[in-house]
Amino acid sequence: MKVVHTVNDLKQTLQAYRNEGKTIGLVPTMGALHRGHASLVSRSLRENDVTTVSIFVNPTQFNDKNDLAKYPRTLDQDCQLLQSLLTDDSQLVVFAPSVDEVYPEPDTRTFSYPPTDEVMEGGFRPGHFNGVCQVVSKLFMFVEPDRAYFGEKDFQQIAVIRRMVEDQKFPLQLCPCPIVREDDGLALSSRNTLLSDAERKIALNISKNLFASLDYAKQHTLAETRQWVIDQINAVEGLEVQYYEIVDGNSLLSLNDWNDSNYIVGCITVFCGAIPVRLIDNIKYKE
Repeated sequence: MKVVHTVNDLKQTLQAYRNEGKTIGLVPTMGALHRGHASLVSRSLRENDVTTVSIFVNPTQFNDKNDLAKYPRTLDQDCQLLQSLLTDDSQLVVFAPSVDEVYPEPDTRTFSYPPTDEVMEGGFRPGHFNGVCQVVSKLFMFVEPDRAYFGEKDFQQIAVIRRMVEDQKFPLQLCPCPIVREDDGLALSSRNTLLSDAERKIALNISKNLFASLDYAKQHTLAETRQWVIDQINAVEGLEVQYYEIVDGNSLLSLNDWNDSNYIVGCITVFCGAIPVRLIDNIKYKE
């Protein structure tokens, strides 16, 4: 495993592999790695000759400076986890740049992919997806991967990045990967480290009620199901639903009826705890 901190070192390292005809996978992360990230890295290691894992807390996708400041940064532990995933023939490059290395000058590019970047997160976090597209596009240009791996916990992010890949004509395969959960159902997230033990227990009500809504939906309308999930979670002290939308899995537009699409996903964001931690999750009703 090799750790590099500059774009030049990254490009030189990967070009040597590319000259040998080796395929390259990319797993973009913001660090604080957990089993969810490990599953993405392991898949990339299986499917490519070389895997690049970027570890970079991207400032342009945060519209809340406090959120950016408290985002966990654990590079040493992250590298230990990545080292544990390697086999004898694994080739892994960790790219852990500074902000100045990624943004030597302000990135003034704008990306617009309505409706996917305007609904849900787009409405509550202005500029968030523009920042995501800025950093992911830079990583695609730095790494030039054959395949890029993203977790489906960030379902809307994948939809936006898919549009960007098409728009910018990046010659790569986008590889969405299923949500990885704790044994009790909680979706793995770097933000979970910010929860106290008591807050983590109440956070379980998010996935619990999403899973319960699969049965509820069989006997109720889409609108009733949506409201039921919101009411169930809001009834738990310490939880507050910011939004729950049941959407078409491709356009991300909200639906009115179960028959309106063959690909239906429920996407939720919940504030958890006294100093609220913002948690996201989703559930597939039809696919």
